[in-house]
Amino acid sequence: MKVACVQMDVQQCMKQKNLNKALSMAVEAAENGAELIVLPEVFSTGFCYEKFDRVAESFPGPTLDDLSCFSETHDCILVGSVIEKVSAERFTAEKTASEKSSPEIGLKGANVNENSALYYNMGFCLESGKLVGTYRKTHPFKSENIYFSKGDSIEPIFLKKHNLKIGFEICYELRFPEVARKLTLAGSDLLITTAAFPNPRSEHWKTLVKARAIENQLPHIACNRTGKAPDASYFGGSMIIDAWGEVKANAGHKECIIISELDLKHKEDVRGAIPAFEDRRTELY
Repeated sequence: MKVACVQMDVQQCMKQKNLNKALSMAVEAAENGAELIVLPEVFSTGFCYEKFDRVAESFPGPTLDDLSCFSETHDCILVGSVIEKVSAERFTAEKTASEKSSPEIGLKGANVNENSALYYNMGFCLESGKLVGTYRKTHPFKSENIYFSKGDSIEPIFLKKHNLKIGFEICYELRFPEVARKLTLAGSDLLITTAAFPNPRSEHWKTLVKARAIENQLPHIACNRTGKAPDASYFGGSMIIDAWGEVKANAGHKECIIISELDLKHKEDVRGAIPAFEDRRTELY
């Protein structure tokens, strides 16, 4: 599969401008044969806390509608994250359903009261125009915890048309090897990380992105933003890595698109050469 990462600067709170740029860059990726295109974390708004309620969307909403049209037109997979708004009524309905299906989990990470909405950093995956899966970030970073509720599920997203499972994580979750490992043990065929990983932690990013691929023996598409926000700057460094841990494409620091061919069956050769999963002693950990 030919895959791409759109490494872009994000203008704070300027949703339409960011969406137009993302779609323009994604067109270039699709025209160069990319079947799977990854966008950065909260690519359409940045962490627009000052206008949080205004930029957040309930779903289905206009941003996802535009992305769905693009995915259908170009017959591709599109992955990224946006700010999701959930009404108190919908939250109550989700909470009831969650408690019935998984009473030990429920929606424990939600920041909400009876009369307000709540917000998630919501990952999405579109396949040929259809929303095939979402993922609410389970590990918000520092001040994100003030604004975002925590997702309560870590499961792969299944792509029916391509018969693939995607293990999806968001930014800070790179620092939790348990997230990628759970996704791997659940049958993921590749890992995707959408991120806004800031300076001065570029060396952390490089090491963690490679480690998640190597330890799970899976290809990894890690898409980071670049540019500046009011409270941070970003180094880019997006990478496409194969199941052996070899970097197939590296974006550097500027706005750009990286594209690479990934052999999704290569993981079987890697696991045959180094049978780490067969040698795990699960009785000890």
